[in-house]
Amino acid sequence: MSGHGSRIAMVTGAGSGVGRAAALALLAEGYSVVLAGRRLGALEETIALAGDNGRRALAVPTDVTDPASVTALFAATHKAFGRLDLLFNNAGGNVPSTNFGDMTWEQWASVVAVNLNGAFLVANAAFRMMRDQSPRGGRIINNGSISAHTPRPGSAAYTATKHAITGLTKTISLDGRAYDIACGQIDIGNAASPMTARMAGGVPQADGTMKPEPTMNVDSVGRTIVYMAGLPPDANVMFLTVMATKMPFAGRG
Repeated sequence: MSGHGSRIAMVTGAGSGVGRAAALALLAEGYSVVLAGRRLGALEETIALAGDNGRRALAVPTDVTDPASVTALFAATHKAFGRLDLLFNNAGGNVPSTNFGDMTWEQWASVVAVNLNGAFLVANAAFRMMRDQSPRGGRIINNGSISAHTPRPGSAAYTATKHAITGLTKTISLDGRAYDIACGQIDIGNAASPMTARMAGGVPQADGTMKPEPTMNVDSVGRTIVYMAGLPPDANVMFLTVMATKMPFAGRG
């Protein structure tokens, strides 16, 4: 076990993609990790991929949109480990690309429920746990997105929630100062995962065309989370963008 063996991390959405990569990277670095997600089987697959490091993992099936489920998640974390040092607030979802004029209330509400309300519920519970534990403090890393800066066509709900995450990050960072809680945001662009698999077949561009886009290995996100998490308490990466080198973000669409 490496130098972070006594540190406790939590990753939401840990059953696939970015969340799985982050959980595996943190376990490899020596953290004990609470894995939260809707499907127990997927969480157990992540733990199995960790090999011997999986002995320091705890899978807790969780619906981040349900306050009672989030309360149970933190109760299980406290019972197993007694504290929380790091939260990667990652769980998120989307709906198919839909022009704003055609977006339904049901589509909007489903994205807001996970990406914003769920992010609030988990970060809020983590903040209280970090504030009240002894020694107090910790670090919260919110998953923003390239969409926290620039939208894709037909992405009103997703883009609005990710812009909101930026405001949430800034507010947690400010309110957390008094309790030694740091908060930062990682904005990820085109990490290869189930959510981005469609990019190989083409995704909507600003000029109305459909084009394939380059992706990057999702393990690069895991390494970035380990870097952000490993900073000393007096330092914080408030915003960090990690993206596929050749994706069409910098420039004009």
